[in-house]
Amino acid sequence: MTSPRHYLQFKDFTAEEYDYLFRRARWIKDKFKRYEPYHPLFDRTLVMIFEKASTRTRLSFEAGMQQLGGSAIYLNTRDSQLGRGEPIEDSAQVISRMSDIVMIRTFEQSVVERFAANSRVPLINGLTDELHPCQALADIFTFIEHRGPIQGKTVAWVGDGNNMCNTWLQAAEVLDFRVHVSTPPGYGVQPEKIGLAGDSHYKLFDDPMDACRGAHLVTSDVWTSMGFEAENEARRKAFANWCVNEKMMAAAAADAVYMHCLPAHRGEEVAASVIDGPQSVVWDEAENRLHAQKALMEYLVLGRVDENTGAPVKRA
Repeated sequence: MTSPRHYLQFKDFTAEEYDYLFRRARWIKDKFKRYEPYHPLFDRTLVMIFEKASTRTRLSFEAGMQQLGGSAIYLNTRDSQLGRGEPIEDSAQVISRMSDIVMIRTFEQSVVERFAANSRVPLINGLTDELHPCQALADIFTFIEHRGPIQGKTVAWVGDGNNMCNTWLQAAEVLDFRVHVSTPPGYGVQPEKIGLAGDSHYKLFDDPMDACRGAHLVTSDVWTSMGFEAENEARRKAFANWCVNEKMMAAAAADAVYMHCLPAHRGEEVAASVIDGPQSVVWDEAENRLHAQKALMEYLVLGRVDENTGAPVKRA
């Protein structure tokens, strides 16, 4: 049996593979916008396992699989044996024998790695505390739609050194762009934990305004991610100067765009005038989770397909 291809972190794919995925996402999105059915995954089943709550992840994967002609099954760890102590390895053996592809949204990266090691079908990381590759996939697709190739561009990350920041750092190495990172003291990135090759694709800034200067994309996230709610008050004080505002966007490139993976807290990590302003592309970004993930699922299940017909031409 051939080992399945998994998507556990952004660096699992090459730049050439991402170029293919972005073309597929554009093609699939165009079909969707023209109300043309496209069912390459007819009779295939996606199992979605949630330990962390979600709106966009569940909706984009469930709707996406249905739009590709397949079906999606929702499992919450509280309502399954996963929440009653069944080993991840045993669950992976069973679930992967009854489905064609699996997505997990959980806390520890080790959970998805252990599941993948025992799965007979492709596994997608829908989010962990360490990484969020599907969001970066959609974000970069959105940037390409609005501004063209991201290679050689500068992305400003303002806020917590969290899973999204980690994923942007991985993406910068794979796709050859730079990330300017500004976080409050004590909330910085730990590049050694995400396997970066070096520091040539990112730079750290104490002042978020400096990180935004000349950036082509400015992005941020909530100050308190799921699982860190006990730190909320301390984080509100520490992050007070890390709210993306109009001055920061003015310091960025003239055609800079603003992104946020949502949900957002206006007046905290971003000013309302920015997220609701003319430079914001957050709604396109949110929608593109659907289309980018459809391209991803198609690729993991079928391998490469003819880019005009969608017929499989090569196994991944």
